[in-house]
Amino acid sequence: MSQEKGRILEDAQAGDPVALARALVATPSVNPEIEESGAGEAAVAELTAGWLRSWGLSVETVEVGAGRWNVVGRLEGDGVGPTLLLNGHLDTVGVAGMNIEPFGAELKDGRLWGRGSCDMKGGVAALLAATAKIAREPLPGVLVVALTADEEHASLGMEVLVSSGIRADAAVVCEPTSLAVMPAHKGFVWVEATFRGRAAHGSRPDVGVDAIEHAGRYLTALGALRTRLRTGEPHPLLGHGSFHAGTIEGGSAASVYPDVCRLVLERRTLPGESAAGTMDEFQTILDELAAEVPELEAKLTQGLARPATEIPNDSPLVTGLLAACAVEGVEPMLAGMTAWVDASFLNQAGISAVCFGPGSIAQAHSADEWVDPSEIVTCAAVLERFSHDFLNGDLGEMVTDGFAEAG
Repeated sequence: MSQEKGRILEDAQAGDPVALARALVATPSVNPEIEESGAGEAAVAELTAGWLRSWGLSVETVEVGAGRWNVVGRLEGDGVGPTLLLNGHLDTVGVAGMNIEPFGAELKDGRLWGRGSCDMKGGVAALLAATAKIAREPLPGVLVVALTADEEHASLGMEVLVSSGIRADAAVVCEPTSLAVMPAHKGFVWVEATFRGRAAHGSRPDVGVDAIEHAGRYLTALGALRTRLRTGEPHPLLGHGSFHAGTIEGGSAASVYPDVCRLVLERRTLPGESAAGTMDEFQTILDELAAEVPELEAKLTQGLARPATEIPNDSPLVTGLLAACAVEGVEPMLAGMTAWVDASFLNQAGISAVCFGPGSIAQAHSADEWVDPSEIVTCAAVLERFSHDFLNGDLGEMVTDGFAEAG
């Protein structure tokens, strides 16, 4: 086993995309905010920083929280070309309930198995493999490799990266997209609804006020919002917005009228929808219900919110990636990312960002997480081609030639 590990690390050092992925999966980086025993990103940050330095990049490691690390590498050109940022996150979700060896990094049945193989160490391996090849020859532009912490919890790493003032002309976030180019993604708003009743013995309906019943009536009333969302104009890539009740808590005993009930609702938003507008939607329906139910007492509080963002489908970043796909034998596909991703921070900071990476989002966080290693190899080839032409300022020519070849 030690011999195999040594060979994997040797091949990873040479820039082999599958070996890079196996080495990453074999290095635990469970987010400790999700699973208390999680190791965090320290070990995997050290590993990736070492690779980047050996390929000639200048590397900075930043502790964004206790034991939580970002790695930022820069490959400087001559200062006159554009800057491209390649991004991936280093943390994974927890391993409880998995039915395979989480960190075995086993290649079997045409798949690479293990926690993070799909989300998103396969994508990190692809961008690292592309970087290793790009670093072998000088280019006019600047390549920035940003590997961030904590995406699976609160995106602390990306927040720190953006706050540092990092700049780029474009960015590719290598989340699992099944090699589709995704220029748009949904956002979310968490809404806590607290209903106050009046505690009383279960035999005293003349005294008690049932907070759980009022919460249930509110959930029923929200059906009108669901209908409006489903019948509205869909986003061309993302479809409709949605909401669901994530958690409910209330009551103390079967024989007692509950004096409090708390709901946490999640609203998935589309580009152009705001947190304030979402709160207004929920508040309007609550006000209408309160007018019908005199004893209803409730308050809505906004929780964590992340905006949906998008860039134009005809932007050079999108068309350039699609053209690179065509040249590398991948059917050019546009799609929407239904999940929220760190690309939102980059877009808000003025750095146009898309998602593009190996693996299906359906496998992310699963009990038997896996990725097709051939997609990692293909993704690395697409990223290398796109990055090379982008950094050389040849994007327009690449787009023309790429689609001509595909046709």
